Amino acid sequence: MKKYICIHGHFYQPPRENAWLESIELQDSAYPYHDWNERITAECYASNAFSRILDDQGWIERIVNNYAKINFNFGPTLLAWMEAKAPNIYAAILEADRQSIDRYGGHGSAIAQAYNHMIMPLANRRDKETQVIWGIRDFETRFNRFPEGMWLPETAVDLESLEVLAKHGIQYTILAPYQAGRIRPLDGKEEDWLNIEGGDIDISRPYLQKLPSGREIVLFFYDGPISRAVAFEGILSSGETFAGRIMDGFSEEREGPQLAHIATDGESYGHHHAHGDMALAYALHHIEEQNLATLTNYGAFLAKHPPTDEVEIHENTAWSCAHGIERWRSDCGCSSGGNPGWNQAWRAPLREALDWLRDVLSDGFEKKSESLLKDAWAARNAYIDLILDRSSKTLDRFLKDHAVSPVTEAEKIDILKLLEIQRQTLLMYTSCGWFFDEISGIETVQVIQYAGRAIQLGEQFYGEALKPGFLKILEKADSNIPDHRNGKIIFEKFVEPAMVDLKKVGAHYAISSLFEDYAEHPAVFCYRVDRQEYQTAEAGLAKLAAGVVTITSEITRESEQIDFGVLHLGDHNVSCGIRNHQGDEHYRQFKDEVFGIFERADFPSTFRALDKHLPAHKFSLTSLFHDEQRKVLDMVLASNLETTESTYRQIYNANAPLMRFLTLSHSPIPKALYTAGEVAVNADLRRSLAEPQIDADHIRNLLIDARHTGLALDEKTLEFTFRKNLEDTAHRIKASPEETELIRTLEESVALTSVLPFRTELRKVQNLMNRVRDRLYEKMRRRAQAGDPKAAAWSEAFKSLCEMLTLRLE
Repeated sequence: MKKYICIHGHFYQPPRENAWLESIELQDSAYPYHDWNERITAECYASNAFSRILDDQGWIERIVNNYAKINFNFGPTLLAWMEAKAPNIYAAILEADRQSIDRYGGHGSAIAQAYNHMIMPLANRRDKETQVIWGIRDFETRFNRFPEGMWLPETAVDLESLEVLAKHGIQYTILAPYQAGRIRPLDGKEEDWLNIEGGDIDISRPYLQKLPSGREIVLFFYDGPISRAVAFEGILSSGETFAGRIMDGFSEEREGPQLAHIATDGESYGHHHAHGDMALAYALHHIEEQNLATLTNYGAFLAKHPPTDEVEIHENTAWSCAHGIERWRSDCGCSSGGNPGWNQAWRAPLREALDWLRDVLSDGFEKKSESLLKDAWAARNAYIDLILDRSSKTLDRFLKDHAVSPVTEAEKIDILKLLEIQRQTLLMYTSCGWFFDEISGIETVQVIQYAGRAIQLGEQFYGEALKPGFLKILEKADSNIPDHRNGKIIFEKFVEPAMVDLKKVGAHYAISSLFEDYAEHPAVFCYRVDRQEYQTAEAGLAKLAAGVVTITSEITRESEQIDFGVLHLGDHNVSCGIRNHQGDEHYRQFKDEVFGIFERADFPSTFRALDKHLPAHKFSLTSLFHDEQRKVLDMVLASNLETTESTYRQIYNANAPLMRFLTLSHSPIPKALYTAGEVAVNADLRRSLAEPQIDADHIRNLLIDARHTGLALDEKTLEFTFRKNLEDTAHRIKASPEETELIRTLEESVALTSVLPFRTELRKVQNLMNRVRDRLYEKMRRRAQAGDPKAAAWSEAFKSLCEMLTLRLE
């Protein structure tokens, strides 16, 4: 019996970008990271790209790329984020697929995914087509090949979805075992059908699903019990245990080659289960080293062992709902389980509202595009090329292929708006919007936000009110949280404040220009700012700026020229006015009057002058987009915090001996003194741990003070601060690897981890030093043996550093 093993990881995060900015804004719940994509990338995606195999002494024997040995898919919207924000991890994923092609006989381990994780059986045929076409095109652009397989979101399946996959050349997909309905041999008769009960299907081989159109698609049904054990039963606590559990998937009663295979959320390997990536790495290593089975991927196995049996699926089923696909349209009882007593009756009216909006906008899309596009839906399918590359060259090629005739600039904007409306209506069906417990949760607000963007563009383009009809339906979606009441209130609370137009982008630029130096043509998220005029003046703490800028959307190419004036009187007191540019003479009159008054330090009159010239659109610091607002507030608070911390430090230093005595005598420390000590010690530790040259003695003394007085440490912030410092030094070593002093600096800093009261994550430092080891260590060691004193000093320092990092050199 030939044994094969395939592990599939479904790596995915919902799109989190602000629908108007095309960028993820600060998410405090992901602290100390900027957002959840960044956090999960650090915990999972990066960990699997550079995972560890340890020897029997707990030292790092090798660092491996797990993706190269497993079958996997990444959500296209996640890969788009990674390409921009985590390019080294993105590159490692692409490289893993290239390696797997060589490893598995020309069959890459990466497969595609339906574009934005829409529940396919609940989509109409047109949306299914676009999801598959976009998923394939995105995959081709990134991996430079056609995908053999495609992941269906939540493995939600119906025959029409499989028809669409097969139509577009997809060979296989992966389902849960209980999604199989009945099987028979390929040459079997009607009476040979065998009904499958409770997922009791032989998962060790592929099956052929014949489709009504005459097309066919191969289905793999993963091992349900082992997959559940990975996700929920803790078998990732040991790589050897994990390997043994997978081996249990083979049966001596089966004849011929067998495939033991599982499918889980990829986030199990590091995010849901800490160090799960290492369990995966060791399991794969152990299976190969012990020659227990042959590692493979689905494409390679299928090429050697095509189906011998036919299957018919249970339609409208999914791997994460016991009630079919009801989790995404009704109060079926499936939820995260964290809020007993809550209901999900909001799911039905949410889908009803989105379906209504989609259909209204689709009708408008067809009518409005008749004079602009040869085939509206073909153009929408091809719009993925512009999503992937917004350059003028790609746009020109797209218009040549799809526009009815050469277009004017205004018609170009119209076409892009029409297509962008359609993109937003697809994004608003992202499955996570229904998955969890509450309509006001961030995932559901995100899909409602996409609907809000579609409504805004639709009302601009079609000239008719869409929001009232949408909110009338959404109002039926009751929140479990009394303050939020229903979907209409949630829209007004959380979506409307996030809405952006070109004037608001202009206000953001104007206000933030007081706090940072912009280039002449800066990018502000997905907008370009072209500055024609800009002037500032200062009077004490007060500052005035005025200018003329053109704001252009990089998405729709629409633009607007505006005049602005902004006055800052210190701290958070900012007032900004915006108007459409009315000509250079009007701007000059406004500017001369406002600056003339400001130069006299007559600030009330300056406010009145701004109001007179710029009455229509008023903005304040709250108008800044979230990240910039936080950055400006941090700048505003910096001097105040420094003064406050200094005051607390004086109080603490004066009372530290008394606080120690109180602690030793088991007497309570007065809250005022405790607070002063807590603020002072954490601030000093944070500052000291961020210094390029660590003062270890000072840090040790601060820790002793904290321990003797029972002060609570902000361990999460301190660890993150120190980790980033170590990583910065490691990056400097990678850039200048022969600098012995840099290595000693890092060695001294890493030595400090043994006395810190928290565990410092050293993965990235180890990764970087592993690269230096592979690239330079042998060369320097040979030079040292030849008598080079500098190489000898380097080798000694690097060896000592690697010992601290438990990184094997030989």
